[in-house]
Amino acid sequence: MFDRPDSGERAILVHLTLKAHHEDLLELEELAKSAGTNPVHVVTGSRKSPDAKYFVGTGKLDEIKSAVEAHSADIVLFNHALSPSQERNLEGFLGVRVVDRNGLILDIFAQRAQSFEGKLQVELAQLKHLSTRLVRGWTHLERQKGGIGMRGPGETQLETDRRLIAVRIKQIQKRLEKVDKQRHQGRSKRKKSEILSVSLVGYTNAGKSTLFNRLTGASAYAADQLFATLDPTLRECRLPNNTNVVLADTVGFIRHLPHELVASFKSTLQEASEADLLLHVIDVNSENRDGIIKEVNQVLGDIGADKIKCIEVFNKVDLLPEGHARIDRDAMGEPVRVWISAETDIGIDLLLKVLAELCSSAKNRLKCYLRPDQGELRAKLFTCAKIIDEHINDSGGSDLIIEIDNKYLGLLNTIETEELV
Repeated sequence: MFDRPDSGERAILVHLTLKAHHEDLLELEELAKSAGTNPVHVVTGSRKSPDAKYFVGTGKLDEIKSAVEAHSADIVLFNHALSPSQERNLEGFLGVRVVDRNGLILDIFAQRAQSFEGKLQVELAQLKHLSTRLVRGWTHLERQKGGIGMRGPGETQLETDRRLIAVRIKQIQKRLEKVDKQRHQGRSKRKKSEILSVSLVGYTNAGKSTLFNRLTGASAYAADQLFATLDPTLRECRLPNNTNVVLADTVGFIRHLPHELVASFKSTLQEASEADLLLHVIDVNSENRDGIIKEVNQVLGDIGADKIKCIEVFNKVDLLPEGHARIDRDAMGEPVRVWISAETDIGIDLLLKVLAELCSSAKNRLKCYLRPDQGELRAKLFTCAKIIDEHINDSGGSDLIIEIDNKYLGLLNTIETEELV
């Protein structure tokens, strides 16, 4: 983006307690390690509001400079979002690379992306992030191009770079639209085949991939690090009642996930937003468990998945002093939470039991009596329900035996129905 010192691995972490924003220092350390750096020192402090020029005050700036020199650090990682000018000013003063929280997350995503789609999504997020830094980051290039063969129609180098980035963003978005259509077709086929879809969601490093492997027998990459999974993986899972569901392992969420990533990973996150059931995997040992649950629920709301039935899966109970598996139910007897350990197989049988219970109750077998003038409703039933039997009655209407999901029961409010066992 602009002349910057070479990056390295020895990192100074900077964490401020601000009145308006609260970040987690432990999370910054995990992000730094996941990015491949070695945190050698942490600088903490508090301010009412960030400084416009350096984000930190002059005293704290000198402290960071001293820490960089004392530890021979190569990079300074901020647990906050910095403006382009703040990044540039800090690098000019400190003489080392400065990366903010959003840039750090983007870097981890770039390392983790394996599939063609994942790499495109990361590149799109990075370009959107970069485009906001061209305004002040490239001031040394704001001049007319000169020389034979280099004279354009009065376009500065900065304008050229902006245009090239905009063109590349459009190219990536078109490719991702094709991928999105393919995913949509896959989801449509699964719905027509009446296989329910279950998505694993939750905070990064909660154990989703480990649970996914345990339930499906797959070998998806699982590691004790943030954002081990970027590309969604789909596998069938056999339940105790001999029915199959499609299980999806999705990208982990994190506090204040950069907007560029939420937008870029839209097609990936749709696996969660269009699922029939969500399993919210939670690290039961997390110090900020309630806050993390709130953050995940907020992201689910952002992607339109907050109305889908969700079961909380409290994972890693084997690390609790008296950890044991159990099912928590509400006043109506509906399961709301399952306590398990995906690593040691504790409680997996209970989770499968809950899945079988919910997936079997999602289907209703009914006999429906349609009048001759209800042809439009009959057509709708053929698209959203399984028609087991049909015959024309004496009045010219249709008698149907169907299996239908709970979410479509509202269609039957205007007709006579009979529940079948």
